[in-house]
Amino acid sequence: MNKNYILSDFPPPEDLLKIFSGKKLPEFREVNGHIHTPFSFSAFTDMEMIFSMALRENIKVLGINDFYVADGYENFYRGCLRNGIFPLFNIEFIGLIKKYQQKDIRINDPNNPGRIYFSGKGLDYPFHLDTHLMAELSAVKEKTQEQLKKMLDKLNFLINKSFPGINLSFDEIKKRYAKELVRERHLAKAVRILALEKFPSPAEQIRFIETLYGSKKSKYDMNMPAALENEIRSNLLKAGGEAFVPEDEESFLEPEKITGMVKNAGGIPCYPVLLDDARGNFTEFEKDYDSLYHSLIRLNAGCIELIPGRNDYDILRDFVKFFYEKGFVITFGTEHNTPELEPLRVRARGKRELDNVLKEISWKGACVIAAHQYLRAKGENGYSITGEPQKETREKFEELGSCVIEYFLKNYSNET
Repeated sequence: MNKNYILSDFPPPEDLLKIFSGKKLPEFREVNGHIHTPFSFSAFTDMEMIFSMALRENIKVLGINDFYVADGYENFYRGCLRNGIFPLFNIEFIGLIKKYQQKDIRINDPNNPGRIYFSGKGLDYPFHLDTHLMAELSAVKEKTQEQLKKMLDKLNFLINKSFPGINLSFDEIKKRYAKELVRERHLAKAVRILALEKFPSPAEQIRFIETLYGSKKSKYDMNMPAALENEIRSNLLKAGGEAFVPEDEESFLEPEKITGMVKNAGGIPCYPVLLDDARGNFTEFEKDYDSLYHSLIRLNAGCIELIPGRNDYDILRDFVKFFYEKGFVITFGTEHNTPELEPLRVRARGKRELDNVLKEISWKGACVIAAHQYLRAKGENGYSITGEPQKETREKFEELGSCVIEYFLKNYSNET
């Protein structure tokens, strides 16, 4: 039991349920269960920007979900308390299933067969891992940084061919743009800002970037920073680019190792669903819902999450209804791990608003995670599913979690 965590001071479950017994609770509240913060890469310049947006948009539950790190947990937790927003503690990994890679089967990465994104939901606060697992995670993070340093070396070589004496420093990039891990998007941002700082006019700045492209013309100008950074990343840092360096397979964990880490850290293993792209295409792993269902059972992933902003509304709704009926816990988020600053309120592709059915399912997913965090903080077992998800178990956690969040909002926010 962690006395520094407010959930440990909440009434016991039976008392909490009695407090709200017979009271009409909201059918749902606005939830965003998956955002990246500046502790990995984020559209947000700082944590306070997240909370100010959340307050404006009436978001009541937020989930931090950075790659590989939980370094932002403390800052995030304190910010949630100050602003009366219920915090969900999550994390994200990138793994590899070699048999799918060999068979050219894409999972939830549209460009890299065998690669799998995998999340953990409702981890213990503060974050912990057994010593040997922490060492493995640290080794993976170090491998990712070695790759980025090699990319930076190639970038500097490319820059110096035409602009001798101009360099980018890994330590400076980390200090200025990253909190913990340097990622590709930080390098792209550093290139754009290098152009701004080294050349006086917009024309010269774009010319500098186009020179790195091998004189290929840019589609954007300096007044479109997000689009320009995406273009820099695509032209220079992705496969085929002059500064591209392939990832070391040792920087990827097997899914079984990821789920083991998630459970060891007190969390719920969760599969992030890619679903359809803008052309209506699916990956081989996800295109058949029944097959996906059985694959997720084998992965012990009775929890799934979606980023609805990238999905067709009707496809999203059918998919969510299918898996919710199967007993899955389902959460929604926005990621915000690209330069574009979009609203925190979750919407489908084309900025289409979600209907109440989808919002309620997302809310209930957040309630399950909230109940899990609460029980763990009380020293009890949380939500744990092996094999097929059970609706009865999920419903109990949905009810308890709604009481946990409502108790929090009643006592730690300006709500009356």
